[in-house]
Amino acid sequence: MISFADITAARHRIEGRIRRTPVFEAAPDLVFKLEYLQHTGSFKARGALNNVLAAAERGDLGPAGVIAASGGNAGLAVAWAAAQVGVPAEIHVPATAPAVKVKRLQSLGATVVQTGSEYSHALAASTDRAAQTGAFVCHAYDQREMVAGAGTIALELLEDAAAPVDTVLVAVGGGGLVGGIAAALADTPLRVVAVEPVAAPTLHTALDRGGPVDVEVGGYAADSLGARRAGAIAYAVAAHTGLVSVLVEDAAIRDARQRLWDEWRIVAEPGAAAAYAGLTAYRPADGERVAVVVCGANTDPGDL
Repeated sequence: MISFADITAARHRIEGRIRRTPVFEAAPDLVFKLEYLQHTGSFKARGALNNVLAAAERGDLGPAGVIAASGGNAGLAVAWAAAQVGVPAEIHVPATAPAVKVKRLQSLGATVVQTGSEYSHALAASTDRAAQTGAFVCHAYDQREMVAGAGTIALELLEDAAAPVDTVLVAVGGGGLVGGIAAALADTPLRVVAVEPVAAPTLHTALDRGGPVDVEVGGYAADSLGARRAGAIAYAVAAHTGLVSVLVEDAAIRDARQRLWDEWRIVAEPGAAAAYAGLTAYRPADGERVAVVVCGANTDPGDL
């Protein structure tokens, strides 16, 4: 578990260095938290900066800098955070990572290593490399500071929505984002709904089995929601708070991504569109105000 104190500490640490992203009132009962406007194009910048700054405070950053494995977004965020602190970054990504993310990593000055076909392969390679170099490891989603940084989104949502919301829909890969948001809202009446692709049900399976287990992953949103195993922190928060998890088909994610563009000109990556697709599986009651976290936009918009 992480605590509300962890999240408020993260907010204090990163305040003024990350963007306070807008809350967009799309309809009387629908709110978007536009986190895709964050540095590096995703929510991950919050946790990565909190993690790297906390490591610097502890004296854990050496000449080898930081290392991370990522489907793309976490790597971008870690590379950006490392640049803010002035240390090198080495990022391991699957060979299937979108070219737009790889190019962006390189533009941030990171050393990029492409390994295997999925996140777990890149993670194994980065773990071996960290043991060789002594670089500080930034886990993509299962580290206290990463999860706490993500949780600061919920604090802004509470403060900036024009009227109180009842439910927050959050896309889930490894669970860092939903874990942080659920922890931040644990003592409020808000409901948090985790939305996962049918093709990558990591947290859903963990809740069903009583703990994180490896699952087969794939599908349309696998580049950002393709973690094989839910994070221990996210699982602990989900189990403690009674978080609801729903599954959505790839077709629903594709349709949600297109509707975000057609109706509001929001360019969302498939993983971010999954949260909006959650409205096909979670049916709000009459008058229930739903907030959807649009968490990333590192995508090729050419097919919209």
